[in-house]
Amino acid sequence: MAKGFNSRGIGGMGGGMNMNMMKQVQKMQQDMMKKQAELEAKEYTAQAGGGAVSATVTGKRELTALTIDPDAVDPEDVEMLQDMIMAAVNEALRAVDSDSAATMGQLTGGLNLPF
Repeated sequence: MAKGFNSRGIGGMGGGMNMNMMKQVQKMQQDMMKKQAELEAKEYTAQAGGGAVSATVTGKRELTALTIDPDAVDPEDVEMLQDMIMAAVNEALRAVDSDSAATMGQLTGGLNLPF
């Protein structure tokens, strides 16, 4: 018989311990899948330029809405409008990441799992 293995499981742990641990892992996986689906269904909105530009993204990181105040459109300064759009979209995406990390962190109890 290989070292560290016996009829009671790895390293002498009882079989009941392994089954209980597997059930906990399976429940955590189910909870994570449920939370992931909930996060993907959520929408996150952010604004830039004092509300001149508003961007909405889903938890799947897809841009679903972009609103631009007509007063923000200056043909002489397109670059500023581009910057406001990028700022709003990036802020909305950061909100997705923050919410996802917080939600998954609660489920994993602080384990550093890559999500």
